[in-house]
Amino acid sequence: MQSGTLPHRATWTGVAFAIALGIDFVTKWLIVNFVMVPPRTIEIAPFFNLSLGFNTGVAFGMFRELFFERPLLLAGISAVIVTGLMVWAIRAEKRLETISAGLIAGGAAGNVVDRLRQGAVTDFLDFHVGDWHWPAFNMADVLIVTGATLLMTASLWRTRSIKEGLDRAGTR
Repeated sequence: MQSGTLPHRATWTGVAFAIALGIDFVTKWLIVNFVMVPPRTIEIAPFFNLSLGFNTGVAFGMFRELFFERPLLLAGISAVIVTGLMVWAIRAEKRLETISAGLIAGGAAGNVVDRLRQGAVTDFLDFHVGDWHWPAFNMADVLIVTGATLLMTASLWRTRSIKEGLDRAGTR
């Protein structure tokens, strides 16, 4: 499935970006302003809680000490990455790649907005097994992982179709 012309690719990128950013913004707003007032842990299932937290580091809280005093540095680095993802999405040949990169960029942008507004990313999804808890995350992270998974899927489809084309051409 081709992405089409530049305006079509830009539209698909913008739609995916806006959906990811909107979902992230709305869920964080609801959690902070309604669900977690007062802050507490809400058990949803034996393996899943809603639990409000704020991450000043990168993925899984890594480099927290480095960025705690410099949230704008991490926000700036992330903004550059978001810009690169948007350019990649608009230039992508396949619509699935365009949408995937747009989702990743939108999720990352949601976390950039958090860092700029409050110096940390709002996290609230807490999966666990017994007392072992996966680091809490948010819907932006879910959309980033979804976009990355779709991007890998698009890459595998391309690899398979190239291999099948070579097989049909008798070059194997």
